[in-house]
Amino acid sequence: MENFKRIPKHIGIIPDGNRRWAVDRGLEKCDGYRFGVGPGFELYEAMLEYGVKEATFYGFTRDNNKRAPDQREAFTRSCVDAVELLSGKDANLLVIGNDESVAFPPELKKYANKRVPFGRGLINLNFLVNYDWEWDLCKLTEEKHIESRDIPKIDLIIRWGGRRRLSGFLPVQSVYADFYIINDYWPDYKKSHFLDAMRWYQECDVTLGG
Repeated sequence: MENFKRIPKHIGIIPDGNRRWAVDRGLEKCDGYRFGVGPGFELYEAMLEYGVKEATFYGFTRDNNKRAPDQREAFTRSCVDAVELLSGKDANLLVIGNDESVAFPPELKKYANKRVPFGRGLINLNFLVNYDWEWDLCKLTEEKHIESRDIPKIDLIIRWGGRRRLSGFLPVQSVYADFYIINDYWPDYKKSHFLDAMRWYQECDVTLGG
């Protein structure tokens, strides 16, 4: 185990590339999502090992619902499967998303927009499900809060799949986050991806604008 002097308290995870991974293997685009559940738990174990206190995973967004019905069904099922598996782990779960929409999976409503402890609660895990940044910020003017107010600022964002954009990922919490890109697709996750990101993070200059 490597000794890192700087451990990000909160890591954002954008697990992109599921569809491209499937197409490269001669599968249907919708088939890629189910192969993304296992890597999430491998990463969960790595973050526990290195003492990360909180992580936020991008599940799916309102805009993702524009995709073909078989893809919508597949990524929704994968989100439900991931949460159900997590219920047997040691984590405090917070599912953030518009649960008043028909696109929000009913199986996850009991976890929606509140922290639910599982096991020993060794890490806070936030899961963005049917998330939309406009929905997140809609009450800011009148009620002076955002929907994701229980999620703290992010120190490091790791994105798989080679794309270099936030895609609406928690715009308030991400304002000073360092952004690390992995070209491999998410279903090809390896622990070395996480360790490479941690090594890179050691050299980041944290000024917060000062």
